[in-house]
Amino acid sequence: MNWHHPHQLARRAQTTGWVIIAVFLVLLGAFFRLQVLGEDRYVFQSEKNRLRPVALAALRGLITDRNGVVLADNVPGFTISLLAPSSDSLRATLAHIAPLAQLDSTQLDAIVAAHRQAPLNPVVVMRDAPLEVVSALEERRVAIPGLVVQTEPKRRYPHGELVAHTLGYVSEITEEELASRRFEGARLGTLVGRSGLERAYDERLRGIDGVRFFEVDARGRTIRNHGVLPGGEPQQGEHIRTAIDIELQHYIRDIFPTEMQGAVLAMDPRNGDVLAMHSAPSYNPNEFIGGIDPDVWRTLREAESKPLYNRAIQGIYPPASPWKLVIASMALRQGIVTLDSKMPLRCRGGLQYYNRYFRCWKTDGHGALTLAEAIRFSCDVYFYQLGQELGIDLLLSEGVGLGFGSKTGIDLPNEITPLYPASKEYFDRRYGPRGWTNAVALNLAIGQGENSQTLINMVRFYAMLANEGGAAPVPRLVPSDRVVKGAPLGISEEELQGLREALVAVVEGGTAARSRIANLRIAGKTGTAQNSHGKDHGWFIAFAPAGEPQIVVGAVVEFAEHGSDVAPMVTNIIARHLLGAESVEDRNFRLVVPSDSAPLPIQILPDTVVQGFTTRDLDASH
Repeated sequence: MNWHHPHQLARRAQTTGWVIIAVFLVLLGAFFRLQVLGEDRYVFQSEKNRLRPVALAALRGLITDRNGVVLADNVPGFTISLLAPSSDSLRATLAHIAPLAQLDSTQLDAIVAAHRQAPLNPVVVMRDAPLEVVSALEERRVAIPGLVVQTEPKRRYPHGELVAHTLGYVSEITEEELASRRFEGARLGTLVGRSGLERAYDERLRGIDGVRFFEVDARGRTIRNHGVLPGGEPQQGEHIRTAIDIELQHYIRDIFPTEMQGAVLAMDPRNGDVLAMHSAPSYNPNEFIGGIDPDVWRTLREAESKPLYNRAIQGIYPPASPWKLVIASMALRQGIVTLDSKMPLRCRGGLQYYNRYFRCWKTDGHGALTLAEAIRFSCDVYFYQLGQELGIDLLLSEGVGLGFGSKTGIDLPNEITPLYPASKEYFDRRYGPRGWTNAVALNLAIGQGENSQTLINMVRFYAMLANEGGAAPVPRLVPSDRVVKGAPLGISEEELQGLREALVAVVEGGTAARSRIANLRIAGKTGTAQNSHGKDHGWFIAFAPAGEPQIVVGAVVEFAEHGSDVAPMVTNIIARHLLGAESVEDRNFRLVVPSDSAPLPIQILPDTVVQGFTTRDLDASH
């Protein structure tokens, strides 16, 4: 019989004892970690079965003007929600609420459907609830199980219609958007930007929601409010300071012709800061808070005047005579002319081109003019010939190179791409290779034909004329430390100065003479754009002081008939900004709504070209 040595048995017993001690210590440590160190976490985990999370909406960041004046802020509102264990229970509770909150059957069905999507979360019954409804429900709280009433911020726009197109508005995220993850971090009920700066900077403005917990019993009835856990507080979104000068915006709104349509844009040419952006007609973004009334929404959507459209960046119009500076820049860049060059044919009131007579706005003619004089007096005949000298290929390639077939890149959504052909293939596709002739160069040379531009794109070009070196920054509503500039005009500083002096002459003694401001040298150009829908549209774009420009202002007024009638409004805006309110003259702009003009679509396409000519005579383009 083989017995183990007594010493071996002792060693094994000792080893076993140490193993038991080690296991005991491990178990003791685990119990200590679970019961002491992890107590809060595991207690919370065990209580999750009887706690229901309720989101706390974060405050959206404020939007202010350049001087800190609040343009968009938040005010308290009441949100009514219900916690319910089942759809049947929810419907029973809603039966008590419906008469007090005036909920119809469609709304009740939508609430139940939302509950089915997330049955453990409270379902929103009413946002921005009136105080009287909240009071009535609180009085009946005992009879309404699962009732949750809490204050949530709602957006407010103190200036209403004044900056609606710039700011935009917010509304609740949809289930489709939530599923697409387009708005990172959003939840059902989150307010997201729909247009304007609210949309462009939504991620920065939105903030981070918090969460609070309510205890419920086995039947899902609310027992008590556990409040907000540490770290669960909502975090407000980032504040955005814009370049807008709200006082200047007020002034523009006040002097813009009543009941007329159009837009005004004021920009600092040095850095691209947009100082004011006015589009008429406008709308009240406060009507969207808490959900817009369907009838109001339908009215806004179907209105022929298109109040929801921002005409400064979405309306496209024939650029008319302000375009003549583009043609002049092209010709100087190509070395075709100098500022003192004259055309072969003097202006006698029109130009015969094969079997068609193209008229000048001045029927008795301007005579022989230099380029600088042709700009001053807006001679169409001079620019018809200059367009022929450039030729269709250069007109198109140079125009595209200057950005007239592209968006400016302003920090707003939904900017429209201007209409400008990239090459002759455009005409071939639209009219057939033999359906047009090089006579389209005459149309393009005076800002008509296959050319429709946004106001902001034309203002950007005049900023190029205003700046030393001939380059313009990308327009910005929210200033940036890094100013991004496009390609320069490519002409000498002497030629740039010559163009500026020609524009000064327009205001001092040319087509905009009655818009002159004493003691302020303003450089600008009038324009009258043909409109097949009724009276012509008036343009005026100007910058000042002409020597060292600090502001460029452009305006287009639909059905104004003449750009010279728009010019005084623009020069007054410039004077208001540079010299103060005391410098502004009280003028009658003589702009009235013509009774024989049809409502204007927001997108203005040029007249049809047949055999190289427009279907209307090209006159009154000054």
